[in-house]
Amino acid sequence: VIDFCLTRTLVCDEETNYQSLRLCWASKTNCNQRKGRAGRVSKGYCYRLVHKDFWTDFIPEKSIPEILRCPLGTTVLKIKKLDMGAPKALLATALSPPSVGDIERTILQLKELGALTTCVQTGENPHDGELTFLGTVLAQLPVDLHLGKLIVLGHVFGCLEECLIIAAALSLRNFFAVPFKQHVDGYRNKLFFAGNSKSDCIAIVNAFKFNNFCICIFHFLFQEELEWGRSNCIHIKKVREVSELFHNLKKRVRAFNMCVNAQPSAMDQECVYKQRFILQVVIAGAFYPNYFTFGKCDEETAVRDLAGKDPKTTVTLKNIPPYGYLYHKQLQSLFRQCGQVKSIAYDGSKAFVEFSRNPMEGFKILPAVYLSVKMSQLKIPLQLNVHYPGDIERQLQGVTAASVASLRVNVDCQKQTVEPVEISFGTLQQSRMIPDSLLSIKITEIVEVGHFWGYRIDEKNRTVLQALTAEINYQNLMDLPVSPHPELVCLAPFTHLENRGYFRARILYVCGDFAEVFFVDYGNRSKVPLKKLKEIPSCLRELPFQALEFKICKMRPSAKSLVCGERWSYSASQRFASLVNGYTLLVKVYSLVHSVLHVDVFRYSRCKELVNIRDVLIEECYAELAEESYESQQSHDLLKGLFSDQVKKEEKMPISSREEKKHLIERLLNLFSDNKSGAPTHKVTVFGPFSPYEVKCYSMTRVSQFRSTFIQKESINSVVVCDAPEDPFQQLLVAASLSANATGSAVILEETSLMPSIPGLLALLSMLFAPAIELRVDKSGRYFTGVLCGLGWSQTCGAPLLPENDMELTFDVHFGVEDISEINILRTAINKLLCECAVYSGLERMAQLQENVRQKLL
Repeated sequence: VIDFCLTRTLVCDEETNYQSLRLCWASKTNCNQRKGRAGRVSKGYCYRLVHKDFWTDFIPEKSIPEILRCPLGTTVLKIKKLDMGAPKALLATALSPPSVGDIERTILQLKELGALTTCVQTGENPHDGELTFLGTVLAQLPVDLHLGKLIVLGHVFGCLEECLIIAAALSLRNFFAVPFKQHVDGYRNKLFFAGNSKSDCIAIVNAFKFNNFCICIFHFLFQEELEWGRSNCIHIKKVREVSELFHNLKKRVRAFNMCVNAQPSAMDQECVYKQRFILQVVIAGAFYPNYFTFGKCDEETAVRDLAGKDPKTTVTLKNIPPYGYLYHKQLQSLFRQCGQVKSIAYDGSKAFVEFSRNPMEGFKILPAVYLSVKMSQLKIPLQLNVHYPGDIERQLQGVTAASVASLRVNVDCQKQTVEPVEISFGTLQQSRMIPDSLLSIKITEIVEVGHFWGYRIDEKNRTVLQALTAEINYQNLMDLPVSPHPELVCLAPFTHLENRGYFRARILYVCGDFAEVFFVDYGNRSKVPLKKLKEIPSCLRELPFQALEFKICKMRPSAKSLVCGERWSYSASQRFASLVNGYTLLVKVYSLVHSVLHVDVFRYSRCKELVNIRDVLIEECYAELAEESYESQQSHDLLKGLFSDQVKKEEKMPISSREEKKHLIERLLNLFSDNKSGAPTHKVTVFGPFSPYEVKCYSMTRVSQFRSTFIQKESINSVVVCDAPEDPFQQLLVAASLSANATGSAVILEETSLMPSIPGLLALLSMLFAPAIELRVDKSGRYFTGVLCGLGWSQTCGAPLLPENDMELTFDVHFGVEDISEINILRTAINKLLCECAVYSGLERMAQLQENVRQKLL
């Protein structure tokens, strides 16, 4: 045996009460036990790698008993359950009694959890209390106390099955595998199982249910199950352990009149999303006060850092070597595991990698951006094999090297072109498509509420489209020279039109013998047999696409829409479609951001009056008013000047200079890309990828407010990119468990869940689940401005009971007396259901109480 005399010990941090595994010296008793591992069947040796004097003087004789270094919550609950007197008095008789401070703090934490009664007004003993129904359940369950509370709240809100799955999975080792050197694949699979929920807990539920579904429906054999697990980065043996514990917990909670609904009632589309929202609320309630929020993203700086590129599709790289554009194929292959690269823009020592976006998807940050930032977080080296600048300059033969080394170059990965970038404003260039601020349009495809594709129906545009159709019909169409693949621009027939001609189209995806295509001049899509796709003639490839993408400005989904849908509820989508389908619409252009027109949309009513679609959606509570982003406001100011001054001035690179630079780039690519001048001579490590919209989280409680916070790298939320920096409200992140590092200077968040981006939700959930709240009012005493949440103030001690877990929040929406009343009514309904649980009501009565609680929450 070779013994380093070290051990990892589970220690409870004195200040924060967070657990951490700390490396410390093992005791002599431990070391002697290790020594016994040698010499069992023949003569053995033990080498201790410490100095003899150190062994004698510093290695402790015995290790510290667990009762002195671990949380005492479960022990105190068992003492209360056995009714053996005050916990302080009983624990004082232990062989190694814990400190009075530890016992007192544990009792206060159990009160905060709701396991012991608390009534600060009556001046009762703050360091003792009666066992509640929740406390009785927690004492019986073989899981962490917060996970026990999750199960009870799951029963209250009617999502017990999901909560039992989460509790079972978090009690055992994580079943999401991280294959060796395939961290990005592991992260991608977890993102897939989480859907758009951004919750590790929901990812666990979905993966577990999907595995069970495959076993029940497809009758997976164990070997097939293992294969499915391997391809989805899931430990099947650990899933089976979770399943065993899940069934065990299900049996145990039945004793408390808590049952999983055997047959779930038929659910419409909105019910599925409501159920997910309720589960998110239950997670927030169970893990109170592990609440975190995010720092603000400085939009102006972020836009500058990203050179005006779209943050939803683009990441940035630094330390690009001189003539970096020569190695664009290497860079493209490094990002292959993240997603389809659309283009790479080079600007000096920076490069901007843009990924392809499906035009039929709503506005959200692409998974490819998350996966790219994850690569940087995991410190996956991005290395380019490059030539020395001197070798390249020798080939230029007298051309000014500086002008070519740091050229602004754009590499279009779809068209496979490498060209110098024109020095012009993006909005100015794109504004050619918008002759005026008022346009008549026809909608061809709705992506989501307020986001759609269409084309202009004015005389000028009709002429352009007719000329384009005539040109296509005139051409002798050839079959595709390459196999069809996503992003390929070709010609495709549009079967729904009476005129069954061919139109310009982009392939979205290929499935069997068919391809889903997007018609780039009209904005609609269709399924087309692969054999009917034709090659696009080169004369038609360069003409600008005529389809326009629109987004209604100054509008975001209401809380009702967010709760009942992915972003927009099914009823909101139906209402929007009924408002715009079949109508010729008038749009007023507000701004142009990343080729998307932000507009006000109007249609004529029966009374021949113009109706603003946004006003209708807000009036019917499907949407609410919102700020436009910094980029949109900048573009609005620029377009206002353009529309008032019809002469559009553009600053362009002189044609001769552009052609010259293009010729030089082509020459260098021919010389160095095909390795005609020998193999690359050395490696350069590129820094990144980064997103300037990435945000860091910080704690809401006082105890960890000034400590660094790190999200466990396996968590979905280890990468958080700000989706809407213009939103003024705070978003809530909940951690299932917290641990501290060895020094206690940092807090590590495990199994996190990001709550929906509903204004006021952070304050609402804090007030709903905090044991006590104290409201703050403005100077006039007429408005609530914020709240202090925590265990409250002790009249006896004249001090806060548990100040380290107090949270002070400023309201970002208006809260009135009626809101506070509604919160208290809901808390009463929860308590009533738990009281009925304790006296064992019938299943029908229980279902009635659960539905009452759910409706009050919604």
